[in-house]
Amino acid sequence: MARVKKGLNAHKRHKKVLKQAKGFYGAKSKQFKVANQAVMRSLRSAYIGRKLKKRQYRQMWIARINAAARMNDMSYSKLMNGLKKSGIEINRKMLSEMAIYDAAAFTKLCDQAKAALK
Repeated sequence: MARVKKGLNAHKRHKKVLKQAKGFYGAKSKQFKVANQAVMRSLRSAYIGRKLKKRQYRQMWIARINAAARMNDMSYSKLMNGLKKSGIEINRKMLSEMAIYDAAAFTKLCDQAKAALK
């Protein structure tokens, strides 16, 4: 029976990992064993980062809405409660954009939220 050698596949795998490690510092971009560890860590961090990005954007939108709501004598939670009670369904991203670029419309929304809370 013929002997199975992994030379070709191992070489392909090593080339793939080293290509991903291009630009890493020192041995992390030259030696397979060290580069493989660095690539695994970087891929894991990238996966986590994609999840964190969504959280951070939501935090930013809420901070912007809160700042704009306080200019209209409301807190963020009262504004969101008022909008929900008045039947206005608008997401936080659009609310924050309105707060920045269309202050007049945001003020009208705040007024409607205040009316719904009374």
